[in-house]
Amino acid sequence: MKLKRKLAIFTAAAAIAPLGLFVLPAGTASAHGYISSPPSRQAQCAQGMLSCGAIKYEPQSVEGPKGLRSCNGGVGRFAELNDDSKPWRATSVGQTVNFTWTFTVRHRTSNFEYYIGNTRVANFDLGNQQPPQGLTHEVNLSGFSGRQKLLAVWNVGDTANAFYACVDLNVGGESPAPTPPPTNPPPAENPGGTWATGTAYTAGSEVTYGGTTYRCLQNHTALPGWEPASTPALWQAL
Repeated sequence: MKLKRKLAIFTAAAAIAPLGLFVLPAGTASAHGYISSPPSRQAQCAQGMLSCGAIKYEPQSVEGPKGLRSCNGGVGRFAELNDDSKPWRATSVGQTVNFTWTFTVRHRTSNFEYYIGNTRVANFDLGNQQPPQGLTHEVNLSGFSGRQKLLAVWNVGDTANAFYACVDLNVGGESPAPTPPPTNPPPAENPGGTWATGTAYTAGSEVTYGGTTYRCLQNHTALPGWEPASTPALWQAL
């Protein structure tokens, strides 16, 4: 009887175990950062600038083993990031460019590397410290001109993985002339709502913005430019 009882308990546990493998906290993400300015390829996807696949909803998730030189970090479902034939927007820049990272989780960091082709154009060592929110690196691209694809690599300090982001640039290209403001500009539209910059939101929390209610998909600190209406990777309209 004791043996049969033990077998019954083991069988029940085995049946339940696979279900437990898929029970994760709401909003849990496996990766946590990318370049938002100038817009990297995954940022362009998240902002709906061109047609993309799953990366549109998780631009922060391009995570793979250290040492790669691919835009998708070796993640097969993000293969479109490697497709140079897609109409990626190339940002016109000078010889010095400021690259800003958006983090949903700020891992302890070994260093940040920037490459054009096989040339490492910049390296920023963080000594296994946590990066600040909205981190910006100033990178000198002297010696390069015209259309270039820059690869940025965020090497995490406490794992074997890194995060990858490709940014399309037009180095030395002329920036479009700014549009002059109208003589009598209309008052700026205030979308209203409870969403606010500088506020830390957790997955599952809800805000209103522009008359619509949104649910947070990823833990993050709200930054200018990441309003719910323009960031489907972070907010879901209800």
